[in-house]
Amino acid sequence: MSGLVVPAGVDVRDLEAIAVDIATSAGRLVVDDRPRDLGVTATKSSVTDIVTVMDQRSQDHLLARLDTLRPMDAVMGEEKGGRAGTSGITWVVDPIDGTVNYLYDLPAYAVSVAAVVGDPSVPGAWQPIAGAVVNPVSGETFRAALRRGALRRSGAGVDRRLEVGRTASTLADTLVATGFSYAASTRAEQAGLLVELLPEVRDIRRIGSAALDLCRLAAGEVDAYYERGLNPWDLAAGWLVVTEAGCLVGGPGGLGSAPTAGLTWAAQPAIAQEFAARVTTLARRHHGS
Repeated sequence: MSGLVVPAGVDVRDLEAIAVDIATSAGRLVVDDRPRDLGVTATKSSVTDIVTVMDQRSQDHLLARLDTLRPMDAVMGEEKGGRAGTSGITWVVDPIDGTVNYLYDLPAYAVSVAAVVGDPSVPGAWQPIAGAVVNPVSGETFRAALRRGALRRSGAGVDRRLEVGRTASTLADTLVATGFSYAASTRAEQAGLLVELLPEVRDIRRIGSAALDLCRLAAGEVDAYYERGLNPWDLAAGWLVVTEAGCLVGGPGGLGSAPTAGLTWAAQPAIAQEFAARVTTLARRHHGS
């Protein structure tokens, strides 16, 4: 990611404020307008990779707001729609991260919005510079701007700076968050990795939202995280929040590598080297990553 710079005249704090504003308004939309008879409107990579009508409505809302606020920027989203831009900034948005949780009315889903530089379609060629992750049910907002730190606002409106605090000291006392692919064959491979990793760590947590997993790590509620199959919209905002809180993020190349669809890992610094070495070894064994 060397050589990526914030375009001249761009204030990352301004972009952060926009990310918070539009993610919050989209979050209100998906909660307030959630149909009583909400169902699956489409599937993507598999029958378990679902889309609801509110996924698309939320993304349409985000694009409309960005059309007004940042008309020269590009937009990449999980659902239909997007645009090219001329400013050097791309907004990477996930209108509902944790759609299955949303379908079942489980309060662990989020709207994720990030401004990035570089090309988010190319692993290692992009970097988030501002972003927000909003859980519209709990009212929590996680926000960050490049080299400006990260904040968590509670549902009661109390801000807390996110900084690495309590840390695991070894793999054995590491609480690990993870997620699973929608593809059955990939899930089988992930199960193999999990079977080997589970006896070596304190425990595993599965929330169902990559964005929230990364933010929980930033908040010190887990010690590490890994997952295969993430897209840019799954991780862009959470990646920035967790790194601005002092944690490390990487990919299949271990420390210093960029997260990819093949593997994304993140960890508190005290155990990052050991954790990265172990999960990358297991990923190569089970996935060929």
